[in-house]
Amino acid sequence: MNNPHHPSNFRDALNSQSTAPLILDGGLGTHLADRGNDVTGELWSAQILEARPEEVRAAHEDFFTAGAQLATTSSYQVSFDGLASVNGSTDAAATAAELEDLLRTSVRLAREAAQSVSGSPARWVAASVGPYGAGPGAGTEYDGAYGLTVDELADWHRERFLILADAGADAIICETVPNLNEVKALASLAAQLQIPALLSLTVRASADGQQVVLGDGSDLAEAARVVHASGAFAALGVNCTPVPDALKALRVLGQETDLPLMVYPNSGEIWDREARRWIPGTAGADLPHSVPELIAAGARLIGGCCRVSPEQITRVKNEVQRCRC
Repeated sequence: MNNPHHPSNFRDALNSQSTAPLILDGGLGTHLADRGNDVTGELWSAQILEARPEEVRAAHEDFFTAGAQLATTSSYQVSFDGLASVNGSTDAAATAAELEDLLRTSVRLAREAAQSVSGSPARWVAASVGPYGAGPGAGTEYDGAYGLTVDELADWHRERFLILADAGADAIICETVPNLNEVKALASLAAQLQIPALLSLTVRASADGQQVVLGDGSDLAEAARVVHASGAFAALGVNCTPVPDALKALRVLGQETDLPLMVYPNSGEIWDREARRWIPGTAGADLPHSVPELIAAGARLIGGCCRVSPEQITRVKNEVQRCRC
């Protein structure tokens, strides 16, 4: 019989109020760079998935060893359009086959890493679905300037979404979503799944700096209401934004839904997509030191995004444990 304080089922663990918040991993792509890999290409960490899969597995292992309980796969930027563009291929069948192979490989590597690290915490794998902006949207994952309808976005996401759902992951995690139409499109796809689907939005400060809005300027509370009404997601949260904005977003989301909330902020640095390098951003709250506030705002899953290292995930884990004492 499973120990009720150590649930083996991811959905049960996410919803359990008798256990501490779950620990998500950190920035996989930036950690791969720290390990000496070149992730400056158009495919980001997916480039390493194809060329050096052993490095992807090792990076996952680093985060699990640091205390992460949930790994996000390196599939964020794997899309048909992206592969076709980088390879210059006109063979649609070959590109589709490569797409499926890479998506399934990303889940397998994360699963192998989860099984290779010794220790008692249960470990899970979430298959990462990046936004349209990380594919042909050419970097618009932060402003959501797509100009596409809900149906068009659902059509674009559908193939890889269904492949990942069938690849053996414990959950699907739709990440860095900045666009209200994309929220609706992903909800329509998530409603068809047999495994839990998580949705993480990206936000920015409003014009007056007092509130946060979805990347495309949509009202964050409206996005939360759409998610709640859809019944399609097992958790809702925010990622790839500095800690202060992430805290504001959690408080808004918590007023609109009773879904478990998740949060995985970035380091506060800014990715210059033209120069393809990180530049200093506005100083924000330190992620590990902010864990008590994040938990108080309702976070049931806490981790980090870009530039958040395994060392910081260990500090997050320690802070979560301290909060539960």
